Amino acid sequence: MRTFIGLKTPMLLLSLVSLASLLSVESVAAEAVKEADPQGNTLVPAGVSRYQPTIFPDRIILIPTATPALSQTVNWRTQLLQAPLVAEIAPAGDGPALHLAAKRFTANSRQIQTDNGPSAHHQLTFSDLQPDTLYAYRVQGLGTWSEWLQFRTAKTNFAPFRAIYFGDAQNSLKSHFSRVARAALLKAPDAALMIHAGDLVNSRYGVLDNEWGEWFDAAGWQAGMVNQLIVAGNHEYLKLNEDTPQERRVLSPQFSAQFGVVQNGPQPLRDTVYFTDYQGVRFIALNSTEALENEAMAKLQAEWLEQVLSNNPQRWTVVSYHHPMFSVSQGRDNPRLRQYWQPLFAKYGVDLALQGHDHVYGRNVASGVSQAHAGTVYLVSVAGPKMYLVADPARRAMQKVAEDTQLFQLLDFEQDVLRYQSMTVSGQQYDSFELQRQPDGSKRLLETAPSKLLPQRRCGNPDTTTLANKKCWEGDDFGLASKANR
Repeated sequence: MRTFIGLKTPMLLLSLVSLASLLSVESVAAEAVKEADPQGNTLVPAGVSRYQPTIFPDRIILIPTATPALSQTVNWRTQLLQAPLVAEIAPAGDGPALHLAAKRFTANSRQIQTDNGPSAHHQLTFSDLQPDTLYAYRVQGLGTWSEWLQFRTAKTNFAPFRAIYFGDAQNSLKSHFSRVARAALLKAPDAALMIHAGDLVNSRYGVLDNEWGEWFDAAGWQAGMVNQLIVAGNHEYLKLNEDTPQERRVLSPQFSAQFGVVQNGPQPLRDTVYFTDYQGVRFIALNSTEALENEAMAKLQAEWLEQVLSNNPQRWTVVSYHHPMFSVSQGRDNPRLRQYWQPLFAKYGVDLALQGHDHVYGRNVASGVSQAHAGTVYLVSVAGPKMYLVADPARRAMQKVAEDTQLFQLLDFEQDVLRYQSMTVSGQQYDSFELQRQPDGSKRLLETAPSKLLPQRRCGNPDTTTLANKKCWEGDDFGLASKANR
């Protein structure tokens, strides 16, 4: 059971307390907690405590609200606490006296139990902010503070901006995903949003908090300065009682505690299904894992989605979820999504669908729609090192595919043009197009000349055993126990 505590008392002297603190423990079933990562999926050797919570605030992350021009949500983590924690925010001036003008906000907190021990996670929303204004903020630890971080609120009306989209990170996060995250921000330092299309971690068979530690390590300070739009993938769920009649999935305890997304989705999916309007673009997050596991959840999300799309005054619409509408890798298919969601995308003119899961790259426009009258553009990408193989039907049907390629995507929103670029981690342009809005409201898709793009990439792994298993690189090929790190 989750316990949220609205903390309004004055700031008190902070100290550490036991599990019998004023926060109740939120934990998952014991069978989901493992003492060590059996795949060696992190850089943390067995027996080493690298990501246990301390008195210092960490895992600081900005989450967009429903009104990002006027408010901003921030989450962070510490050890257990005895008193309320606060955050301070002030207009970001050019001198160090931020504390003199700072306003204080008090956090709501919860405690969770992981293999790194108990931790306290804190969330608050800065309200009554001014649009298009640079703010500096800091969050409190136990007798200490974070550094001052800063962000800019959105404009109230449409204005051009840039976002970054990542596919699955999932494996070897500090070792390999960090390179992609850093390359993306170096390429687009002015990005206003980062979109993660699920499977941020691999922690499917245990809580494995070191993986979450490495994800935040890879994201670094940018998670606390650039809004992160988070989608839940199947690996954000733990499998309990696998291969028994009692098998079930539960959302990782870290997911809701660390992110605390906008609570405007349908019950009981408000921790993973939501939307936010950022500067003239409606971003919608769906939960494809729940939809594929339970047809009722697919229908519920479709009903909610129709309401959100039918009453949408924004200039562009982007939907993100984990499992692809049109699968790219071998042996996969998700017809339930096409049954319940695709007709709504077509009916209401969704511009982009940002997906993951398949560990390859793929782009296609909805079947039966011409470039002159483009429908939804469906995209699949991968940021981490786990790589699969492209299925032959996808290779024939899609405009661009890739194997064995770590990527990030740049989305540039202008009044009548949406520019898209898929970049390799080394900074080369792999795919690119424009959606151009016509005077009649239709959209034209303009392809970038192939000569300006990298040619199609195929798997380069010489291990025929892995290839025979329809994969290019396994998830544990780059873990601490793998040959690559010996």
